[in-house]
Amino acid sequence: MEAMAAKLVFPQDNPPLSIISAAKIAVVPITTDPCLPSGSVPTLHFGSGDFIHGVNTVLRYIARTTSVSSFYGENAIQEARVDEWLEYAPLILSGSEFEAACSFLDGYLASRTFLVGHGLTVADIVVWSNLRGNFWLLSFMCSLMFSPFVLPWRSQLFSSRAGQRWESLRRSRKYQNLVRWFNSVAVDYALEEVTSVYVGKRAIGKSPAPCLKEKMPGLKNTSGHEIDLPGAKVGEVCVRFAPEPSGYLHIGHAKAALLNQYFADRYKGRLLVRFDDTNPSKESSEFVENVLKDIETLGVKYDAVTYTSDYFPKLMEMAECLIKQGKAYVDDTPKDKMNTERRDGVESKCRNSTVEENLLLWSEMVNGTKRGTQCCVRGKLDMQDPNKSLRDPVYYRCNPDPHHRVGSKYKVYPTYDFACPFVDALQGVTHALRSSEYHDRNAQYYRILQDMGLRRVEIFEFSRLNMVYTVLSKRTLRWFVQNKKVDDWTDARFPTVQGILRRGLKIEALIQFILEQGASKNLNLMEWDKLWTINKKIIDPVCGRHTAVLKDKSVPLTLTNGPENLARVC
Repeated sequence: MEAMAAKLVFPQDNPPLSIISAAKIAVVPITTDPCLPSGSVPTLHFGSGDFIHGVNTVLRYIARTTSVSSFYGENAIQEARVDEWLEYAPLILSGSEFEAACSFLDGYLASRTFLVGHGLTVADIVVWSNLRGNFWLLSFMCSLMFSPFVLPWRSQLFSSRAGQRWESLRRSRKYQNLVRWFNSVAVDYALEEVTSVYVGKRAIGKSPAPCLKEKMPGLKNTSGHEIDLPGAKVGEVCVRFAPEPSGYLHIGHAKAALLNQYFADRYKGRLLVRFDDTNPSKESSEFVENVLKDIETLGVKYDAVTYTSDYFPKLMEMAECLIKQGKAYVDDTPKDKMNTERRDGVESKCRNSTVEENLLLWSEMVNGTKRGTQCCVRGKLDMQDPNKSLRDPVYYRCNPDPHHRVGSKYKVYPTYDFACPFVDALQGVTHALRSSEYHDRNAQYYRILQDMGLRRVEIFEFSRLNMVYTVLSKRTLRWFVQNKKVDDWTDARFPTVQGILRRGLKIEALIQFILEQGASKNLNLMEWDKLWTINKKIIDPVCGRHTAVLKDKSVPLTLTNGPENLARVC
């Protein structure tokens, strides 16, 4: 059943948040008009002249006319349970047994995500709205306390404590299951936006910079409040999006790019795009060009494009300086043996070589000699540290392959772990955003900065975006391309930005999907269905619908005794 455009009229002092919220989620076309006198029943007027009134009646109409799956339950039993919640929620949440009702709900939600079935229904909307609505309505009415037309109600308003009780309970987290459900519904379906519009209040939580939803509409974070960068000051923040040009951007990279954009905007700071081009064997100008293309597609606005290769001379100077200070050494241990020693905490035989011996081998590396290609530079950190990333990591290695920007000028290249903190510090980066998969390397990052004598750069972690049944490893994706299993990186089966756009995805849907994950550190495994559901909501109102019949498969139909102008229909 298709919903008809309608107008909802209601009292200004008592907006029916459950109806407005349900219509917003269900994408049912309803305009609002708060013109009724106090105490009136909300009424939905249709263009045909028909109308229906009453909160529950309108909610049932919305639930039955929406395309949202299971909004009114999946079967007759679930529909009956939804009806029960619609009838009793306003009673149990506004009476004297308010806290007892909260206790019941907390126990009821202990093993449930939603009140009915396995998806959001109008039952969730009506309970959420009654909890939140009490608080917002009380705040709204109190703001009018000294208006002449509400003076007779003053004593009644002061005695109303339902909204205050819920806000107090929510903050104390006394009922954790209920609070978890309440926050989840609010964040996942942006219901706070409805309350802010209709009662003139903003969602709880302040930040020194513009709100996330104001800057990037559609973003919802799982924590229920804004997440701050540690020690960030408005106007002084500098972040960087640092992709390696060894492939095209995929959906996981898009999350990192958009989060950097968000924090740069929120704190009125700078965003740098820096290509960490330290491995010439895997990188190319093609990848650089397409990464920039994808960044532009995502609408990410940056202040400058830089390259780690711009800092190669300074990086080499720093490596040599650390060798002279005894904070690094040159090791010629075979790779497999080195990995075994690092795993077992065994020091390399080269760890105690003299500075002169190290500088001699370093010179061999710089010149790319046969002897030099057998060596690498390692930091002298702590081989006994439980965190294995601190067990003398590799700083530099030889590579004879030409670089896509500087050609064959260099024979040695820094590792990402060595170059990243150095360039971050030199470029003025204040906060380095990276996914939590690198958590164990945070201590290494700070230790390398300390040994270099450079200022501290704060690391801010966010959860890696994982998609079900999806490979996001560029190494694996590259194998498919190189072995001709797919045409190229834009193959529609690939999770690259260009690949999924070829499948009909709107960039607005991709951005909304990614931003909904927010900057939470909680690991998540996302379903593709959610992305395509967002996409459907975007394209359905604007895409054309056409029906066609193949000419060679058409069947002529002769209609007799019909209207003269329809004597023959093909």
